[in-house]
Amino acid sequence: MRMGLTKRRLISAGAFLVTVGVLGVGSRSSRTVSRAQVAFDKLRELRGNWEGKDDHGMAVKTNFKVMVSDTMVMETLAASGMEEMVTFYSVSGGDVALVHYCPTNNQPRMRAVPPPDGDVKELDFTFEGAGNLPNLETGHQHRLVIQFRDKDHLTERWTWRQNGKDTDMIFQLSRKDQ
Repeated sequence: MRMGLTKRRLISAGAFLVTVGVLGVGSRSSRTVSRAQVAFDKLRELRGNWEGKDDHGMAVKTNFKVMVSDTMVMETLAASGMEEMVTFYSVSGGDVALVHYCPTNNQPRMRAVPPPDGDVKELDFTFEGAGNLPNLETGHQHRLVIQFRDKDHLTERWTWRQNGKDTDMIFQLSRKDQ
C-alpha cells in the first residue's frame, strides 16, 4: 500500500510539472524579453523621418527604416556639408550592435550594453573595431550616444576620432512623420 501511495504522488507530481510546462507557468524564458530586445525595440520605434539641427545650427535629416523581418534598423543620416551616412543596428547576443558606413570609406563596429532594468533612455555605443581602417589614427566614428528624450525627440552624439583627438557632433532631432 505504501508503494502505491508513493507511486500516486509521483504520478501527480509529474502531471503537475507537465501542466506547468505546457501552460508556461513559472517559465520565464517564454515570456521574458531580453534587455537587448527592449533596447532594440526603442530603435524600431524611431521608424520614419526626422529633422533637426546640429550643434552649429545647421540642418540635419535622418530616416529610420525597419528591415529584414524586424531584425534590423537602417538609419540614413544626412547632415549639412557632409555626404550621406548609413548605419545598421541589430541585436547581438545580450547587446545592440551597429555597423556604420561612413563617407570616409571605413566601417566602424560598435556595441551598446542595455541598462539592466527600467525604461531605456539612452544607448551608448562604444567602438569595437572597423573594416577598412588602416590604423586607429585614421579618422573614424568612434562612439555614438543616442538619447531617447520622448517618442518624438531624439539626440544623437557622434564622436569622431582622428590622431587620438575626439570631436563631438550633436544632432537634436524631432520626428517629422506624426
